[in-house]
Amino acid sequence: MMNSSKPRRPDVTTVEIIGGPEALKVGLGTYDARWAEVYLHHRRRILDALAAVDVDIEHIGSTSVPGLAAKPIVDIVVAVADITAEEDYLDGLLAAGYELRVREPGHRLVRTPTREVHVHVYERGDAAVQEYLLFRDHLRTNADDRALYESVKRALLSQQWNDMNDYADAKNDVILAIKTRARAARQ
Repeated sequence: MMNSSKPRRPDVTTVEIIGGPEALKVGLGTYDARWAEVYLHHRRRILDALAAVDVDIEHIGSTSVPGLAAKPIVDIVVAVADITAEEDYLDGLLAAGYELRVREPGHRLVRTPTREVHVHVYERGDAAVQEYLLFRDHLRTNADDRALYESVKRALLSQQWNDMNDYADAKNDVILAIKTRARAARQ
């Protein structure tokens, strides 16, 4: 379900990756409880930067799942009222020290200059946000799928990836299978 309010302007129609493809240079580390602290620090930083904006913020990705090995990159999702109204949120995030990495239909990605925190911005009601939360919550409670996902990530990271996005795409099949089981478990 998308936000029912009308966007201020049409969204972008192409994918812009600022800086071009980047090789994947980090490996998996064992779960680190400090990732939750990093999330909380950046949550506060984002809330301060966007004090005038109504946002929802969640810790997503492997670093949000206790017990799951992960690349040491904390992923955060921020939901805003209108993704096309970049002046409402992007300027504040850039002023807070984040750098724009991706601008694509329905999604913006900013990150820290050291690349250890990725902030995904979506419009409130975008299905992608619910998909992230479904996956995260299922992995937090299902040890078998958590182990499966970790083993797939380890196998994939034994290969060289010249573009981090290709590594992410290679995980799609297992992610879809796990989300299918997560949906079935909710019924």
